[in-house]
This record gives sequence, structure tokens and C-alpha cells, in this order.
Amino acid sequence: MTGTLLSIGHGYSAQALEPLLLPRGWTIIGTTRSPAKAQAMAERGVTPLIWPGSPLPLERATNLLTSVAPGAEDPVLAAHGAEIARASHLRWVGYLSTIGVYGDHQGGWVDETTPPNATSARARARIHAETGWQDVCAQAGVRLHIFRLAGIYGPGRGPIAKLREGRAQRVVKPGQYFSRIHQADIGQALDRAMQSEIGTRVYNLCDDLPAPPQDVLAFAAQLAGVPVPPEVPFEQADLSPMARSFYADSKRVRNDRIKQELGLQLLYPDYESGLRNILAEEG
Repeated sequence: MTGTLLSIGHGYSAQALEPLLLPRGWTIIGTTRSPAKAQAMAERGVTPLIWPGSPLPLERATNLLTSVAPGAEDPVLAAHGAEIARASHLRWVGYLSTIGVYGDHQGGWVDETTPPNATSARARARIHAETGWQDVCAQAGVRLHIFRLAGIYGPGRGPIAKLREGRAQRVVKPGQYFSRIHQADIGQALDRAMQSEIGTRVYNLCDDLPAPPQDVLAFAAQLAGVPVPPEVPFEQADLSPMARSFYADSKRVRNDRIKQELGLQLLYPDYESGLRNILAEEG
């Protein structure tokens, strides 16, 4: 199967589809706000589009993926919701959300049946956006897959990059667990979802090993052959307001549904294999 993917907000996660779709003859139209990023997209074989500022070519798309984070409202729905609700020609719509919608579970396990209970305004906006996309796709009669992503890492992004840039802090908050997902596994999950015939569904997208962040950073340092940063109590850590807000929630996220329904076999089922791969790719 080939087609045309309109990728709105074609950033780090969505770019993982490029090496999977382009060799198979797909066209990817990717939006960005940046002319420099548009040029980089074109060099990789993606058709760039500056948006907002240009009309969205919905009539050309067979598939639509949106990675745009909401503010007070979802900007894609605000500008094009009515048009998308009439786009019955679409085969599939994907929306990249976040596991932040589950809120805090004090290190306990959650899955897709766990009711959202967001604690931050940013995560509550995600819940509202999920509902909005469900509404417009139901009107269009198009299947929607919502992906609730864990912490994203991969080449150029994650603990190894932070260590090299001198930005790494080994922050310790007792009982804190984070779930993660490698960029390459995001790509293969989206690819499988598009190829499937499964109707509207919510999927958690994370690996098999939730872990305390200080353990991940220590492993990354040892792997990269650099000193392990000293532990810093959470209360004393120099964190931005957004980074500090992530520590308000502690949970471990199950990924059984995406394995059972889409047959996903994670390339990197834990942070150890994922970080080893990053170092191997970087030489």
C-alpha cells in the first residue's frame, strides 16, 4: 500500500516514518513553521509546507498525522476542523498525544482502560484535543488512532545528548518512574497502524521497562564513558517549570494493546538496548 501522508507538525517523532514510507513510494507532505526545517525536509525527500501560512492540501492526502501540541485549543482543529470532518476520503488519521493524560498514579501501572486524570493544564488540553479529534473523525467516518507517547528519545535526543551538552542532572525523587519510547519504535508503530484495518482506537506507545530517571542517566553515562553525575534531590534541582512539572506524575505504563492488536515487536524494549543503539549509530 502506498499513498500520501499529510504530516502536520512534522517533527522528531513523525520523521521516524520517512525511512519506512519513502522507499516504498509514499509521498510525505510535512508542515513546519521554519524555512530552514523546510529546506532540510526537502533534502530528505519530504515535500515541505510552511504552515500556518499556506493552505493544507487535505484533498491530496490519503492519510493524516498530526503532532501539533494544543494550547488553549488544538490549532489544527481550530483552523481546519470543519474541513477535516468532511474529509471522508481519508483512510486513516493519527494523533500523537501523551501519557501525561493519565495523571499521577504514585508509581502504579496504567493502561488504555485507565480513565484520564490529568493534573497539569498542558495535559488537560491534550484530553480536550483527543476528544476533538474523535468528534471530527467520527463525523468524517474515518478511523482515528490516538497514540499516547511516553518520553521520547533517540539519536540526538535523550540522556546521552544531555550528557554531551553538559545539561544532565541526575535528579532523584523517591518513588519516581518514567516510561520511554525510542524514535524508531514510534515510526514502526505508526506504520503498522496505517497498514492495519483496525478502527478508532487509543494506544499507549512506550517500552517494556519504566524506570527511575536517575538510573537511566547513570547507565547512559557509564555507556558513554563519562563520569556519572552526582545525585541531586528533586527539591534542589535546577529545573525549568516544564521539566519540574513532569515530576508531578509518577506511573508505569503498559503497552500490551499495541503488541496484541498491531503485532508490534519493539526494536528497543528497554532503555539499555535503545541507548546502546544510539551510541552504535553515532559511532
